[in-house]
Amino acid sequence: MGIAGIHDVYSYDVNSESGKHLKGLLVEVQYRTEVQHAWATAVEVIGFITENQPKFEKGDDRYNHAMALASEILARAYEDEKGPYPERTSIEVVQEFLALDAELNLLNTLRGLNSASTEVSENRNSILIFHGSGELEVRTYRSATEALASLFELEKEHPGTDIVLVKADTSEEVRFAFKNYFSDARDFIQLVEDGCQKLSGKKQINAKRRTKRSSGGAKGARR
Repeated sequence: MGIAGIHDVYSYDVNSESGKHLKGLLVEVQYRTEVQHAWATAVEVIGFITENQPKFEKGDDRYNHAMALASEILARAYEDEKGPYPERTSIEVVQEFLALDAELNLLNTLRGLNSASTEVSENRNSILIFHGSGELEVRTYRSATEALASLFELEKEHPGTDIVLVKADTSEEVRFAFKNYFSDARDFIQLVEDGCQKLSGKKQINAKRRTKRSSGGAKGARR
């Protein structure tokens, strides 16, 4: 599934005594274009924030199908190639992707993560709640203990909701994690939306996800 990059696997060869325990260690090097990297990162993010793993074609098939359609859009729009659905017209690919996106709130979820990254980076302990309505709620806490206790309660109250705890010893650690893990989602969103427009000849309109914010610990969090 998806846009293929190039993967080289090397076996580490060493003659020194100190490094002999590493002899035979396999090292993988991946080569990707910027478009391929944006798609692959979006796949990783989706696996991180949901129980679905499109990277391994596990979980809800709709996510797997949506990302495969996205790869088809990117391949046609930017690489003059065809991907996993070569027999379909560009209009069919775009329409099917947009229908799935409306059903899953896929692009809005990724967009919401980007808007939440600044909020989270300024508060060392945060919980992201992805409501089924497409709304992202951010709750922040003064301590990791308080955030963890709230996480357990939220998981009991909302068993079918995607809830993610983001915590670190310093705000710099959270900021680093979000910049490296979520920043490329912006590239993916832009590339897909521009690709849909390019292939269909029509401007695609996507409603932005609303983000609720709560702070001050569990007492101040909304129920």
